[in-house]
Order: sequence, then C-alpha cells, then structure tokens
Amino acid sequence: MRLDELGFPELTAEQIELLCQTTETVARRYILNQVPGKDVCRLDISVEVEGTKPVNVVIEVDLLLSKQAGTVDVETLVKEAVDAGHDAAENFLRKIQ
Repeated sequence: MRLDELGFPELTAEQIELLCQTTETVARRYILNQVPGKDVCRLDISVEVEGTKPVNVVIEVDLLLSKQAGTVDVETLVKEAVDAGHDAAENFLRKIQ
C-alpha cells in the first residue's frame, strides 16, 4: 500500500511500532472472527513499515487450519485479513496526519 499521495508526516519510531501493532491486531482479529481459535493450528502475522515518504505497509500472514475447519478457503481468508490490516493502517495514518 503506497500512502505517499496522502501527505503524511515522517513517522516516529513509536508511531511505527503502534502502526505495526494496530495492523497486526486487526488482521488477527479478522481471522479469529471467521474461524474458531481451536481450528487454528498456526497463525503468524508480520507487519513491516518501509520508507518514510512514501510509507509502505507490508503484511504477511501464515495461516494453517485444522481439518475441523472444514471447507474454509484459507487463501481468501488470508487476503481478506491483509485487506483489513491495510484498512486499519490507512485509518491509523489518517488520524496522525
């Protein structure tokens, strides 16, 4: 996600840390709202903020569900969680603008 056209100020280390935490939390909650936690075998989410102008937010999700999760489309679920994370990152950045 490129946010340079939004005119954000340069982020402090604290703002970058909070941005990563917020983004990761939203992506994790999205997944856990779609499937029960007991069906999640592995859920690793990493968020990296690259650059200052433009700010690039990179979200990676590694998700493995148990067989009890049934016919859940993991690829779609991961994409939707990443999208939710990007939305959260954009909202966070708009608030500090």
